[in-house]
Amino acid sequence: LSPGCRGAQGRLAYKLLHDLFANYSSALRPVEDTDRALNVTLQVTLSQIIDMDERNQVLTSYLWVRQTWLDAHLTWDKDEYGGIDSIRIPSSYVWRPDIILYNNADEHFGGSMETNVVLRSDGHIMWDSPAITKSSCKVDVSYFPFDGQRCRLTFGSWTYNGNQIDLRNQLDTADLTDFVENVEWEVLGMPATRNVITYGCCSEPYPDVTYTLLLRRRASFYVFNLLLPCIMVSFLAPLGFYLPADSGEKVSLGVTVLLALTVFQLLVAESMPPSESVPLIGKYYIATMTMITASTALTIFIMNVHHCGPGARPVPPWARRLILHHMARLCCVYEVGESCKSPQRALGGRAGVGDAGGPGESPGEGPVGTEGRGCPWDHCLCHHDALLSNVGYIAGCFRRHRANQRRTGEWKKVAKVMDRFFMWVFFLMVFLMSVLVLGNAA
Repeated sequence: LSPGCRGAQGRLAYKLLHDLFANYSSALRPVEDTDRALNVTLQVTLSQIIDMDERNQVLTSYLWVRQTWLDAHLTWDKDEYGGIDSIRIPSSYVWRPDIILYNNADEHFGGSMETNVVLRSDGHIMWDSPAITKSSCKVDVSYFPFDGQRCRLTFGSWTYNGNQIDLRNQLDTADLTDFVENVEWEVLGMPATRNVITYGCCSEPYPDVTYTLLLRRRASFYVFNLLLPCIMVSFLAPLGFYLPADSGEKVSLGVTVLLALTVFQLLVAESMPPSESVPLIGKYYIATMTMITASTALTIFIMNVHHCGPGARPVPPWARRLILHHMARLCCVYEVGESCKSPQRALGGRAGVGDAGGPGESPGEGPVGTEGRGCPWDHCLCHHDALLSNVGYIAGCFRRHRANQRRTGEWKKVAKVMDRFFMWVFFLMVFLMSVLVLGNAA
């Protein structure tokens, strides 16, 4: 078009705007018959999920809201105005339906942005407005971090009932073509449903359009930062039974693992809402901490068995049969060598010692009955009895020492067998708990 034609179009547009709003009021519902309902069509485009606050149960999202309706007072013949079929004017010039988000959780309660509307010659108005909404969302964290959420966004008129405004959804689902992918949540869909509800305050029905946002959490971040460290730390707890009892680190290892799991539990509790439903990972932490507490208590008991002194009573026969025979073979616990000699061999040794000092004659002495420097043989029986009593006392002390060593060794072996048995039991428990957590998540 030439510059003159463009100028003529501009003058016609100003004339059209003046003619349309000369006697127009944006305060009244634009219908010819006030007894008829005005049809308003709603369509929502999800652009971005800004934040999901699980603790406060608030979803912050960026939406594009499109509303279309027919204004019977804003029509014109486009041939009279140079073929102008549509104009764009500020939304404050025309009547707008008071469509709001029912489950709004914003403390400032901000509405849509004041954008222009597209007004067509047949009276149809299309109003596209972007909005950052904060909506309340009931969060179920029972399967955190493998959970999914269903957040509802309910739009409806605040003052007009169903007899005045008939609100309908344009499509059966929200538009997700321009959605920006979220790093934490995956959007599975956003279906739309129309509901007509009669509230307790009023007898008239109120229609609304509810969009249900189906979300699934991307669990890789929480698996690598919360779940895998917990699994690896929990596998350290059974290794405390493998530590030698004389190392002095068995109890401290269990306490250190328990403190590490407590820190992880606090990290999860800070981000979860204080509800009765315990998250899946929280249940795993509690079960693991209970297991580690039990293992630490058993370690203290086994260390007490290991350090049984010489004054302890012998190992009971049932314990010797069950633990030292069956459980030792089951847990592959074998002794390197025996530390005690047989009583027959010990007696033979003592007899040899007695024979070595038996003759009682001094060097250079002759046959029995001869006299030397000492007393005669028949007068040395008293010395021979004293020597035998001293040797018998030493042999008795040695036998008691050997018996105490054997009794202490048996208790140490009992403690070692119990250590190995509980180590495999707790390894199996950790493995089963990990499999149960992953199974419940699936």
